[in-house]
Amino acid sequence: MTLTPHSLLLQLCGINKHFGAVQALIDVNFEVRAGEVVGLVGDNGAGKSTLVKGIAGIFPFDDGAYVFEGKAQLIRGPQDVARLGIETVYQDLALCDNLDVVANLYLGHERGAHQTSLLTAVDEIAMEKHTLDVLRELAVSLPNVRAKIATLSSGQRQAVAVARAVMWNSKLVLLDEPTAALGITQTRQVLDLIQRLRQQGLGVVVVSHNLVEVLEVCDRIVVLRLGRTVGNFDAHATSSDQIVTAITGSKFGYADESNGRTRAGQAL
Repeated sequence: MTLTPHSLLLQLCGINKHFGAVQALIDVNFEVRAGEVVGLVGDNGAGKSTLVKGIAGIFPFDDGAYVFEGKAQLIRGPQDVARLGIETVYQDLALCDNLDVVANLYLGHERGAHQTSLLTAVDEIAMEKHTLDVLRELAVSLPNVRAKIATLSSGQRQAVAVARAVMWNSKLVLLDEPTAALGITQTRQVLDLIQRLRQQGLGVVVVSHNLVEVLEVCDRIVVLRLGRTVGNFDAHATSSDQIVTAITGSKFGYADESNGRTRAGQAL
């Protein structure tokens, strides 16, 4: 994977999405750069899930520009998004508890060693070696890559899901509530993993209700309210109070049209 640091990966302009008479997203603008972690926050019903599922191709947007690496894209489904190098890790992780770590990472991508009549034998040795290499790059520690997913802790399961998302030359990873229901130690492991994704040059979108974690791990924070983009904050120069104010709709934070950033302390 060769990504230029800070190059623009994803750019959404004027995004709209309807579900019947309900307009879930209204003229939303959103962007992510390589090597950048962007937090996506908002109250329940703000449009976060709709935006993420639209990026992932599950609910293609009604209109607006979907641009990836400078090229306009026609997204009709998840396959189109996967081909671009965009992967999503949902809150339920979508792992198979009865399979081991290697089998989960390679599910649907199994490597064939040789063909016997009409069947192709799976190259378990090569798959295990690549799994170990990927986990080592991400500094993910597991007791055994042949351990069943059901035997792993919640934090380890989250790490496996992230590793599966990034091992196929991904460029952008969407993480939906990655620390929900995790303990302190497991949460720390996941936050460290997000930072390692940034160091490897990937773009990362983190959807979370935990503003403390968002402020710690993210470079920018985008706030949605009632389907609209109402704030674009520099995480290193913003307090949780300012984010909460934007989420709840108080008159705070001024969107600087010249650079797409929000200057805290001025009216929206």
